Amino acid sequence: MNNRFVPAALAGAVLLWIAMPAPAQSPALRVLAGNGVKAVLDDVRAEAERAVGRPLNIEYSTSASLKKRIAAGEAFDVTIIATDAIADLTKQGKLTPGGHNVARAGVGMGAPAGAPKVNIATAEAFKQAMLKAKSVALTVDGASRATSEKAFERLGIADAMRPKIKLYPAGRAPEGVAKGEAEYILTLMSEIIPVKGLQFLGPLPGDLQNYTTMASAVSTGSKNAAAGKALVEFLNRPAMTQTIKKHGMERVE
Repeated sequence: MNNRFVPAALAGAVLLWIAMPAPAQSPALRVLAGNGVKAVLDDVRAEAERAVGRPLNIEYSTSASLKKRIAAGEAFDVTIIATDAIADLTKQGKLTPGGHNVARAGVGMGAPAGAPKVNIATAEAFKQAMLKAKSVALTVDGASRATSEKAFERLGIADAMRPKIKLYPAGRAPEGVAKGEAEYILTLMSEIIPVKGLQFLGPLPGDLQNYTTMASAVSTGSKNAAAGKALVEFLNRPAMTQTIKKHGMERVE
């Protein structure tokens, strides 16, 4: 055999290998998720991608905003939003029945890290803290805004609080308060506890509290329904309990 031809043959094989198309990657699973579960999903994202066998393309906003987009026909594979929105969209034929509750979160109060702590353990203590506050951040269409404003009404301080409220777009309030743009924030506890630059002061006390339960469901128009169902099942595993608790949420059966 003429050895002069061996390098040439190897070079040809390498060029042929380089020219071969790469194996097609599974398309990303498009997930529309409420801000309340962001910290949980960010924590388990890599593990979830391995479990479903494809990358996750996650977009976060308020449940109210995502509900409108889904109702209008936006394409997606899985959504994780408030249970009342899940129920309505399922009735509209936008979601496949058989989703699961993921977790619930109550409304809490936060302040910039290092700011003086205040006592909000009772309704009266919370009332006094609000009356003394210079500004309070709320999310425009977040479920926590309705809970907070209802609390103001029940405490008889709605008029006093109105000029103090700073409204933020979805997902922006925690960052704004961490930068000192407002003295306090009232939002889901799961949106306060994980944020660097914020300190968690406590949950709304007693019967001022209200919980938002987030559930997952697959789009009826999904072309990746099997992978979507796998993600829903992944989030429903008992192993998720500790991660959910770590980020200020509670498991819901």
